[in-house]
Amino acid sequence: MRRLRNWVGGVAAAAIVALGGSAIAASPGGAFSLDQALSYPFITGVVAARNVDAIAWVRVVDGVRNVWFAKGPDYLPKQLTQYTADDGQELTWLTLTADGARVVYVRGGDHDANWPAEGNLAPDPDANPTEPKVQVWSVPTGGGPPVLAADGDAPAISDQGRLAFVKDGQAWTAPLAGGKAERLFFDHGKVGELAWSPDGTRLAFVSRRSDHAFVGVFRDPATPILYLAPSTSRDGAPKWSPDGRRIAFTRRPGLGGPPEPVRVDVPQPWSIWVADADSGEGHQVWASPKTLVGSFPDTDGEANLDWAAGDRLVFMTELDGWPHLYSMPATGGAPTLLTPGDFMVEHVGMTRDRRALIFDANTGGAAGDGDRRHLFIASVDRPEMKPLTAGEGVEWKAMAADSGHIAFIGAGVGAPAAVDLVAQDGKGRRELAGQQTAFPAADFVAPKAVTWTAPDGALVHGQLFQRPGGLAKPGVIFVHGGPPRQMLLGWHYMDYYSNGYAVNQYLAAHGFTVLSVNYRLGIGYGRAYQHPERAGLSGASEYQDVLSGAKYLQSLPGVDPARIGIWGGSYGGFLTAMALAKNSDVFKAGVDLHGVHDWSGYLTRFLGHPDERYEQGDRAEAMTTAWASSPDAYVSTWTSPVLLIQGDDDRNVAFHQTVDLARRLDDQGVRYEELVLPDEIHGFLRAASWRKADAATVAFLTRELGAKP
Repeated sequence: MRRLRNWVGGVAAAAIVALGGSAIAASPGGAFSLDQALSYPFITGVVAARNVDAIAWVRVVDGVRNVWFAKGPDYLPKQLTQYTADDGQELTWLTLTADGARVVYVRGGDHDANWPAEGNLAPDPDANPTEPKVQVWSVPTGGGPPVLAADGDAPAISDQGRLAFVKDGQAWTAPLAGGKAERLFFDHGKVGELAWSPDGTRLAFVSRRSDHAFVGVFRDPATPILYLAPSTSRDGAPKWSPDGRRIAFTRRPGLGGPPEPVRVDVPQPWSIWVADADSGEGHQVWASPKTLVGSFPDTDGEANLDWAAGDRLVFMTELDGWPHLYSMPATGGAPTLLTPGDFMVEHVGMTRDRRALIFDANTGGAAGDGDRRHLFIASVDRPEMKPLTAGEGVEWKAMAADSGHIAFIGAGVGAPAAVDLVAQDGKGRRELAGQQTAFPAADFVAPKAVTWTAPDGALVHGQLFQRPGGLAKPGVIFVHGGPPRQMLLGWHYMDYYSNGYAVNQYLAAHGFTVLSVNYRLGIGYGRAYQHPERAGLSGASEYQDVLSGAKYLQSLPGVDPARIGIWGGSYGGFLTAMALAKNSDVFKAGVDLHGVHDWSGYLTRFLGHPDERYEQGDRAEAMTTAWASSPDAYVSTWTSPVLLIQGDDDRNVAFHQTVDLARRLDDQGVRYEELVLPDEIHGFLRAASWRKADAATVAFLTRELGAKP
């Protein structure tokens, strides 16, 4: 089966994280209100300057996104931009110039979309009569207003301060401080993954050409573009060697050959190549085995290919059944496993001297660390891995702030995300000043890691939000999206799921017991857990994890087994609809946010039309299975009420999926409510949109399940 990476998305690159207003009031007992639960700030990522001690990040508060900056050695945060509106315009592609003088960023767009909007229009979630655009901006770190560099996306800045970016599928350039933009060169493909050489004289890029892709190198308008070892393959992720003489890149087979089976997982082999940056001649230095565990990784950063000290290449693969880091000489040879153990490595960075990797992983010495993220540092040439953080918090996205300190994002059960620093030996951790807000962190319940057994004998994981005492309460199942996601024992590193965590905390404080189900297909528990048989559109076998989770919840003391609800978004919306369609006897109400309801429609989009090729493979059987794996196929047994929520500019799940389901529910006489958000995308971009969706979710579940705060 061809794996659909983020086929049903679950996050936006810079979604809303804090909601104002007073849609749901605090209970008389003094528990926090929904608005208070959703008033947390969120940090979208930390970046560092290459040549000076400085970091920058985007902080989101009440739907307002702004760029922040801090310079060593004191690292006192300073707000650089002064945006004030909840306008739904993302701030992404954050980059610091090598000298730390400017921060470059992209404003606007939907960077988590599975497909472009009709007409390639930028999102306009606040219904602004003036059409928004995707634009590259820069702001001086020493003071002064942001400057529009050009309309465009995906900027890359050379160490010498030269800007390149993508516009209309081509590479362009413009002065960082503003001025005329011009196209750098013409290429027959769609250009992306821009990467400047260390001396700033050449630009590597990927030229995507439908069924194949090249890595090219542009030098100047008078010199022909150099394509590196061109073939029928799909090349990507170009990385310059520190001396600028070679480029490493990934290679995957081109799209062709007999149709792959749709209903079973098949290997997706790949390899690493190194090419001479002057001649273009290249050779393979490593190839994955043609096995399932050798498949191209689909975790954050995918292969995470990079050059390390000692002329070594580092990369990620799942050869032992877990996403781990490996390294090898750039000339080739057997790779060395750097991070052994039963855990996954996720967000990866490197120290300035390139001698060590810094990353977060779901392991550590505390109980439940499999459902957290902690920071580690590992040598690039041997399995020597040491912890940088520990405990019951969550830490992610580490970046070398200077030669001795690591900047990262840290959070806890109640304390929201903030930028922290820690020394490379793990000592002296501190939160940067000025990030605290009035937030009811102390009132949050500590979720508990739990497991139960599915009908097929598999162990399923989840987190239980339960407050002691009182009468038997209704229970709620929460199902995440993705599906390659994992809910945690604290705030999440994705803003979409931080929102879900806050809502679950509110529900637990206002008369519910909540079980967040980390069903199979999710990450964090090994490749076999992430790739079960007959899952998704090939049989929806993961639904047994959700149903067995509900039965586990029914068995707990303090839970009323006759009042079980369910809610989730994206793939979680699909599982919510599946639960209501197949088991209204268990699930008495549900909230379905932008879920898939007919897999056969998505399979048609994925496979194309039947008349496009003679060979059909298992297409007919796959379409039958896809329909049988869909909530629409079981509408005749759906009796429980549902709230349907979706934005109609959704670029991850077609809005028609909700339109179609509503008509089927009409025909069956099933009671449902709708909340449609005009011009919103999949991961809502505005605080006002999340406010409506979350308040409607809480009100619906409270009313239908009879919760008493």
